[in-house]
Amino acid sequence: MGQTSSMTRFFRDIRNAVTNKRRSSQNPIRTITTDSDIDSKRIITINRGAQPIKSITNHISTSKYSIISFLPKFLFEQFRKYSNIFFLCIAVLQQIPGVSPTGRYTTAVPLSIILCCAAIKEIIEDVKRHIQDGSVNKRKVLIYRHGNWLYTTWQRVKVGDIVKVLDNEFFPADLVLLSSGEPNSICYIQTSNLDGETNLKVRQGLPQTANMISSVQLRDLFGVIECELPNRNLYEFAGTLKLNNVAHPIPLGADQILLRGSQLKNTAWIYGLVIYNGHETKLMMNSSSVPFKRTNVEQVTNSQILFLLVLLIIICSFSTIAGEIWNYRNKIAHWYLGLAYATDDKATGKATAPNHFGYTFLTFFILFNNLIPISLQITIDLVKFIQAYFINWDVDMYDRETDTPANARTSNLNEELGQVKYIFSDKTGTLTKNVMVFKQCTIGGIMYGSGNIAEFNSYELLKNLEQHSTGNQIREFLALLATCHTVVPENKMHTDLLNDIVYQASSPDEYALVSAVKEMGVIFFRRTPDSVIINFRGEDEAYEILNVLEFSSDRKRMSVIVRTAKKEIKLFCKGADSVIMERLVANDPNVPLTMEHLESFAKDGLRTLCLACRILTNEEYNEWSLEYRQASTAINNRHELVAEVAEKIEKELILLGATGIEDKLQDNVPESLSMLLKAGIKIWVLTGDKKETAVNIGYSCKLLSDQLLNLTLDEATLDDTQRQLREHCQTFGESLRKENLASLIIEGRTLKYALSPTCRQDFLDLAVSCKTVICCRVSPKQKAEVVELVKLSTDEITLAIGDGANDVGMIQTAHVGVGIMGREGVQAACAADYTIGQFRFLTKLLFVHGVWSYRRLCKVLLYSFYKNICLYVMELWFAFHNGFSGQILFERWTIAIYNVLFTAAPPMALGLLDRCCSAETMMRFPAMYKMSQNRSDFNIKYVIFVVCLKAGLESDSWTFLTHVAIWGSIASWFLFFIVYSSIWPTIPLAPEMRGMAKYVFSSMYFWLGLIIIPITALFADFIYNCLQRTLYKTLMQEVQEKEVANQDPYDLVMARQTSTVSRVAERLALLKSVFIRTRTPKMSGIIPGPYHGFAFSQEEDGVVPQDQLIRNYDTNIEKPLGY
Repeated sequence: MGQTSSMTRFFRDIRNAVTNKRRSSQNPIRTITTDSDIDSKRIITINRGAQPIKSITNHISTSKYSIISFLPKFLFEQFRKYSNIFFLCIAVLQQIPGVSPTGRYTTAVPLSIILCCAAIKEIIEDVKRHIQDGSVNKRKVLIYRHGNWLYTTWQRVKVGDIVKVLDNEFFPADLVLLSSGEPNSICYIQTSNLDGETNLKVRQGLPQTANMISSVQLRDLFGVIECELPNRNLYEFAGTLKLNNVAHPIPLGADQILLRGSQLKNTAWIYGLVIYNGHETKLMMNSSSVPFKRTNVEQVTNSQILFLLVLLIIICSFSTIAGEIWNYRNKIAHWYLGLAYATDDKATGKATAPNHFGYTFLTFFILFNNLIPISLQITIDLVKFIQAYFINWDVDMYDRETDTPANARTSNLNEELGQVKYIFSDKTGTLTKNVMVFKQCTIGGIMYGSGNIAEFNSYELLKNLEQHSTGNQIREFLALLATCHTVVPENKMHTDLLNDIVYQASSPDEYALVSAVKEMGVIFFRRTPDSVIINFRGEDEAYEILNVLEFSSDRKRMSVIVRTAKKEIKLFCKGADSVIMERLVANDPNVPLTMEHLESFAKDGLRTLCLACRILTNEEYNEWSLEYRQASTAINNRHELVAEVAEKIEKELILLGATGIEDKLQDNVPESLSMLLKAGIKIWVLTGDKKETAVNIGYSCKLLSDQLLNLTLDEATLDDTQRQLREHCQTFGESLRKENLASLIIEGRTLKYALSPTCRQDFLDLAVSCKTVICCRVSPKQKAEVVELVKLSTDEITLAIGDGANDVGMIQTAHVGVGIMGREGVQAACAADYTIGQFRFLTKLLFVHGVWSYRRLCKVLLYSFYKNICLYVMELWFAFHNGFSGQILFERWTIAIYNVLFTAAPPMALGLLDRCCSAETMMRFPAMYKMSQNRSDFNIKYVIFVVCLKAGLESDSWTFLTHVAIWGSIASWFLFFIVYSSIWPTIPLAPEMRGMAKYVFSSMYFWLGLIIIPITALFADFIYNCLQRTLYKTLMQEVQEKEVANQDPYDLVMARQTSTVSRVAERLALLKSVFIRTRTPKMSGIIPGPYHGFAFSQEEDGVVPQDQLIRNYDTNIEKPLGY
């Protein structure tokens, strides 16, 4: 075996050497691929046909099953349920001759039918996942293969293919950027699907491939890429590119990688070489397989089944022992039954007992086996399956904007929707639309615009520009917005009309600002490496860009130094109020009013920026420019030196005003979150975006307010994180892990330490004590870890909701995963248990479908146990009268169809038609959700006429179909009894039933019992229900009565909430006083108020610095078309 392997490797090396030698005339680089190379790195040839190694296809699957894996996975899932294991054992035991009193197939046949129905349900649900995967796999893309362009599907893309991706398209695989339609092979990508950040990222191809802008040049591209094997590191990549016409290998890094899941933006086209595809892409390697989720109700049901199993063993043991005692005592008196020992072996004359203890036990075990209802699982599955269609058909959860209905991708978790205590939500695309709109501004102490109007009204501003004393400030304000940015203009219509100008920007804030001033007639229309040209209300103005001082999270500001046409040197600066205000000239008269306006903007949830400027003298600028040049070329500590030099020039500023930008929320998000909080659900926002942006959205959504105790954790070391957590936990005192009007904001780097073993319990204690938690700069892995921490450490149901690929981990980790379809791809939706079109539909999914499903299912479960216990108590009673002989009271097939026919409809009616309150009432009063959230409907508690009428007592609402189910089930017994007692000898079945109906129906005792027995059996239930509804009404029962009487239950619900609200408010006042009293300079854990709303999205430390990025562009030069 070893010799064969060695010979194989030897001949493979020879073949590779010969192949490379044959190509040496074209390629001076010799690459011999050995097994060690294949094991340690990936080698990809360019334009050379087949690859050295065989790679997987680009077909992706998020489904649970395949044709091959269906049977083993399905059986594993089904036999995790104790009831199925139990009945499989019963079916096997029934095959032992002479043991089963109910026949050999009365369990095997129903069990087979149940498994087949469950399999059909799973297939139907998984086909939906395959269809959704197919919509992704069949997307179209242009690939360059064998010298030709082919328009093909994503699933046919192979490693080594060159693909052409157009503006706004998603990347079909992980690519190495070769060239683009932008200068110097730059392209913009949106990665919110991967990291949640709202700003665009810049990627740049290598200079050696940047000239590949046509098919002719691509045809001459030959070489080899060597890179690391597929891995899940999203932000790391190492590889080399070896080209024919380049003597030395060229390093490749993460700056040249375009990941699947990202989207091309503001770039006409790119050429990219596929390096990883399918499930080897970094996105898919960060996604886990579809997990098997078990609901809380299912786990409780399993424990109930174990309890019934123990009870069954006790009953069978008692019956077996009692039978042996009865046989012993009656073997002489009832000798004709053959109970005495008999001589069976004539040869030896040894006497043997006619019955064996073990066989008798098995007989009773099989007789009483339906004490555990065999129909339970199929009833539950069928009820859940139809409940899922109620969700799919709900027109109130249909999103007309994207033509997206709600979709239950699995029906197994319906009841979990009614018990959710924690919601973990993404921000970008889930709570927000990732669309920035300029809404308000303040200039010279005058506020313009209104937060209540959809678009900014510039009439007053433009009027004051011409007539007011603040006209010069307004002009400088508008000029700053049109010049201090990294936006690039483009006229895609190729006309001379300025209104045809469109903008490409990595920052959505800058895009909103530049677009807003364009609407005011101040149009930025041309950029060159050294200047920007704007049209200021009809007049062209050129500004020479002297320096760009980049924005960063530490600086919280961006500045440009420009030279105007009048040869004036100006510094334009925009940034956070906290950094701008401290750099203003003394006693600036506009500061008080501007601060008031900033607070007003922040209360409306707007993102704010302060704008300021100053005029520099030539001498001052030249002296500073020399220092800046030295700092920007320093070898060591360059960033720190540049920041220090920038501080020297960004001072003595004159405040121009401030802007207010709305980060548009999804429809009705604040109202939906408010309803969820009233329902006792705690909201955690997990986002990859910056802290300022996340906090701003928190205020916009009303998750944060100045009335809350707002805590923040932003520590750089493990020790500091541990100290801060313990201080906060100690300060909470007895309020720890209780409901408090507090919020917690934590940074991603601090979260890394907070999740460590030494801190995680303190972090959990602090977090669950808060009403709202916001985690910023969180990686996809951290999102899943946070959800898992809460899921495993608390006995509560968790729900995760998101729309991007970075949300897949937490969606799969939570008890229930909800995906939002549409705006950031379908990766989250493909991994989710339920999909909706917008966040606002989550309220109805939980408050109506969740509560109804939970309450209905609990009644189905309890009723199923009840009806089987009812039947087998009668069998046990009969055993006392037949000497514990194991004889059956009912005919065997009558017992077999007891669950299938006679009592099948009532639980279905309960599971599908019963409702506690109307949907309108459930949505109006979210506090009613707490009743199902506390899981009060399903816990440990405890013929046909009694059972069917019991279903009527359990129903909260009687509908026409409820009547049909209950009375129809009773009628089905009469019909069956008449037919079944008449079929013999025409059908050779049940001869003992011949003519039975005639005798039963002619007996007055039967009709008397038909009236007395159900009344007697249900009388105690009736009395209990009357007393409970009279003396101990629940909130839901009181609301039901108000609904029946057509009265408004508002006052009733509000009265129940008053005491809880007052207790929480008292606790908040106490906590605020404690935190303020114990605060020290070192303790930076309390957010100072009032909040002024600063937020700004811009890529930091990108592959191309902001200064270099804007100097790459010359809009006078036509861009290549990429043909």
